[in-house]
Amino acid sequence: MNQQTYESFFVNFANKTKFHIIVCLQKKEMNVGEISKCIDEEQSKVSHNLQKMAACNIVDVKKNGKERIYSLNKKTVMPILKIVQKHVIENCDCVYCINKCPVKIKNAV
Repeated sequence: MNQQTYESFFVNFANKTKFHIIVCLQKKEMNVGEISKCIDEEQSKVSHNLQKMAACNIVDVKKNGKERIYSLNKKTVMPILKIVQKHVIENCDCVYCINKCPVKIKNAV
């Protein structure tokens, strides 16, 4: 894999909107409207980001009639988040990391 491939993958976690989508989807699978409410963003912005995340297989999409239901990729993304959670709990003692985190990491996964 080249550097651009890694960048394409990790931008999904570094982008604030995409990260908030990931945090919401850790709780349960949701449609675009539910995700929009969860992160307090416009549906069009959420849809645009979900499309990019689906292209990178960060999220899985299933159709229920006209509705699309999104969930995190359980095979790869969920294990990555658990590793990150473990790292944060064991290694991130700095006040900045704890106070600036948009979610409570210990409860996120």
